[in-house]
Amino acid sequence: MIKKLSLVSLFTLLPASFYFSQTTVFAYLKDAEGKPIERAEVDLKGSENDVTADKIGYFQFVDLQPGHYQIMITKPNFETKMMEFDVADEKKKDLGIITLYSNLTSADQGLAIIDSDDDDSNSSGQASTVGLLQSSMDVFSRIAAFDLGFYWFRPRGIDGRTGESMLNGVSMVKSDNGNVDFSNWGGLNEITRYPEIASNHSPSEYAFGGNSSVVYKNTKASEYRKGFQFTQSLTNRNYRNRTSLRYTSGMSKKGWAFTAMGARRWAEEGIQEGTFYDAYGAYLGVEKKFSDSHTITFNAIGAPYRRSTSSPNTQEVYDYRGVHYNSYWGWQDGEKRSERVRRGFQPLFQIQDFWKINKKSSLWTTASYQFGKDKGSRLDWNGVTNPSPTYYRNLPSYYHNSIVYNTTNGTGQVDPSQYGTLIDAYNTSLAAWQNGDPNVTQLNWGQIYANNQKVDAADQAEMARLYGISGKRSKVYLVDDVSDDKIFNAGTHYTYNFNDRTKFIMNVSYQNYKSELYREMKDLLGGDYAIGVDPFKESAKPGSSGLYNTLDSNVQLREGDRMTYNYILRRQEAKVNPGLKFSTGNFDVFVSAMAGYSSSNRDGLFKHYLYDNSYGKSKDYNFWNFGLKGQVVYRINGRNFLVYNGAMYNQAPFLEDLFINPRINALVNPNIRSTVYTANDLSYVINTPFLKLRASGYIVDTQNETNVQRFFADGIQLSSTNPDGSVSQVQSAFVTQVMSNLEKRNMGVELGVDLKVLPTLSLQGLASLGEYTYRNNPEVYLVSDASGSSVTSFGKAYLKDYKQGGTPQRAFSLGFRYNNPKYWWVGANWNYFDNNYLDPAPALRTNNFIQNPYSSTPYLGLTNGDVRDMLKPVQLPSAFFLNANAGKSFMIGKYYILLTASVNNILNNKRFITGGFEQTRETKANDFAQDYYGGAPSFGPKYWYTQGRSYFVNLQFRF
Repeated sequence: MIKKLSLVSLFTLLPASFYFSQTTVFAYLKDAEGKPIERAEVDLKGSENDVTADKIGYFQFVDLQPGHYQIMITKPNFETKMMEFDVADEKKKDLGIITLYSNLTSADQGLAIIDSDDDDSNSSGQASTVGLLQSSMDVFSRIAAFDLGFYWFRPRGIDGRTGESMLNGVSMVKSDNGNVDFSNWGGLNEITRYPEIASNHSPSEYAFGGNSSVVYKNTKASEYRKGFQFTQSLTNRNYRNRTSLRYTSGMSKKGWAFTAMGARRWAEEGIQEGTFYDAYGAYLGVEKKFSDSHTITFNAIGAPYRRSTSSPNTQEVYDYRGVHYNSYWGWQDGEKRSERVRRGFQPLFQIQDFWKINKKSSLWTTASYQFGKDKGSRLDWNGVTNPSPTYYRNLPSYYHNSIVYNTTNGTGQVDPSQYGTLIDAYNTSLAAWQNGDPNVTQLNWGQIYANNQKVDAADQAEMARLYGISGKRSKVYLVDDVSDDKIFNAGTHYTYNFNDRTKFIMNVSYQNYKSELYREMKDLLGGDYAIGVDPFKESAKPGSSGLYNTLDSNVQLREGDRMTYNYILRRQEAKVNPGLKFSTGNFDVFVSAMAGYSSSNRDGLFKHYLYDNSYGKSKDYNFWNFGLKGQVVYRINGRNFLVYNGAMYNQAPFLEDLFINPRINALVNPNIRSTVYTANDLSYVINTPFLKLRASGYIVDTQNETNVQRFFADGIQLSSTNPDGSVSQVQSAFVTQVMSNLEKRNMGVELGVDLKVLPTLSLQGLASLGEYTYRNNPEVYLVSDASGSSVTSFGKAYLKDYKQGGTPQRAFSLGFRYNNPKYWWVGANWNYFDNNYLDPAPALRTNNFIQNPYSSTPYLGLTNGDVRDMLKPVQLPSAFFLNANAGKSFMIGKYYILLTASVNNILNNKRFITGGFEQTRETKANDFAQDYYGGAPSFGPKYWYTQGRSYFVNLQFRF
């Protein structure tokens, strides 16, 4: 690099006629204290003209033709800086003094995106946005991402589904649920590390976005550092090891650039019991530069993975087995085997065209195609009880509550002479759980196989009589829920610079989403076959076939057969997003608008015995959406700013919110509408070499939101129409619960501060005070899998003024960072969380919960005090954590080595609950009260706890 700089200096001495009509561009690099930064690398994008700054921080490029240019400035232990500039006909262009700020604590730590598998149908489905703000220059966002995000803190309490994540010009948001599947590029940290971010609801140049940031990532092959980069990581989180290697060729004289990367993350067992992780990632980028104004890139990304997940549990279970307990695994032939295994491979291929039309305008266009399957296994059963060790009948509380129920009610279901048997069963179960008997506390694979292989003469005779089937029937088996996706995206990004103070932007996008979803038999677990017949068919519809697919009379299921459900969800969506940025006086203004149209439908491939509308293509459900965003920045002076962001827009329902029970029918929410968002914030920002500060106040209102959950409920009192026209009541079944016309308000204040008290020492702090509540009493509807009825209204759920769940509403952080001039650093911070709640279960807050269906009056003996006590918000304990990080970088000749380490939750606090949900199994107040006041609730809330102390060590080697 020094030789290249010397050559550049030599060329500047040649006669001016040699570089007539060509320009020399130069600048000086300095740190926050104004000291020169030497040996920083400055890469001119799209060319081989990379230079290295000299001892006074000076660099220059010569012989630049008129046009638009971009440079990337990199220096170990400093934030990477991107700059754009235009060259006209001037002989020299001075870029002035460019300041690079230290970024030691977050430099290349290889932080992984934390994800939730949402295994249980009661989970909120709100996606965490942790990790998305990792390249933000904003001090609050940086601390929130690196220090608080690890503990599932969501800034402003905003659902991640209201954000936008883009890769090379197209959206990566899935139309089914609005989430982003980060596992599609898992492990490729060094490829996707430096996104451009429009925080919260501020407007973006690349997409209209929502309330939880627009994250734009570009993976042009020429924009990575030339050469090899090897990374090795050790951790005790979801995986234990990570290895990656990246190679970049740089731009050749013929205009070609290549970047390739491979990575693997794996663990034989993660921090949670019985979990494993095995994931690969691969990237290939090819770029062809045809001219200074025209480039085409090709990107291919593939990340196959296989990993197991862990269970949420009631407090009873955690008290017995600790916070790392996981009910999804058991011993088989001396090895741990999990029933919940996620497997997926959905490769992505993209072509992107970059065209500099002229000095004032440019056009980027992308075409993208993604396909592949995502599979998730779980145990299923037919004709037997749930084999899970945490099924309520398998826990000590079941026997305890049986004793309490019968002694309390006097005339209970158990004869007093049998109390001794219940007490013995309770003591036996309690001892097994306290001592960790794996035959009781974990899945008993051996017993499942033995039961399936057992000769059951009565069952075999029954199967032969009903269906003409012979052999051993598996009553417990392993199934895969499969999503087979095909997603085409196209997008274009046009910019026109009227002058250096006014810029017009136009984004146009199109997505064609198709996903076939079905269940298939994965493993019969020792038996010869299983049957595809609803075990509750007699109560659901007496005399019916009970077939999940009446188009196929063969009820015998073997491994690989599709079963239970099979349907296709389709959606086409187009959006137009114009924007205008301009400056006038001390004001910078950015206005962005959006108009979108979507069309969605369901196509059933099975004809369910209960629902005529289960088969065939539904009608199209079409939505128009519009939005407006604005940002106004008032420059008080060069260091102090006032920033206002405002947004008002509506968003079409995602497919899973539109089709409320798509596995067995085409029913939709009767009140489905686009969700309406209104968001405003005002910030005061200070940005000096010694102090960075942002203080903000915000308010975000949500209207017409739809929330869909599935669970098993007792006492739901839904009607079922029999073949003879009579109506019977369904007492217990799997149901889909829909909240319609939900309104929420998220308001609060934020403060982020970074104060440099010494040239080498900075203090950092964050405060977030929020109030996230429900603003109305939404309508609640239920649909049962066991009745042929349509949607049943449960009336209003009285949720007004309840707290929203899913994230702490108060958070604080205080820390320091010490940067030694010899390129090592250390930092630590204290983090505190409070006002964290579980989302209230809507079905428990309706009149149907407290009202006896036979008398239409409240249940006998139920007082207002009882109701208030049982239905009070579930507030989770507050907690604090200590984190620390350190690192050291080395330059050995032209080789660069970076070693970093971080430890979270140093004090090993395992009492913090990161999330959970209220169970909605008991939907009648008298039964709920019996369980609630019994002393050991069988159906108490289920939680996820923090994992305890964790570490991450990262070694990076560039050569």
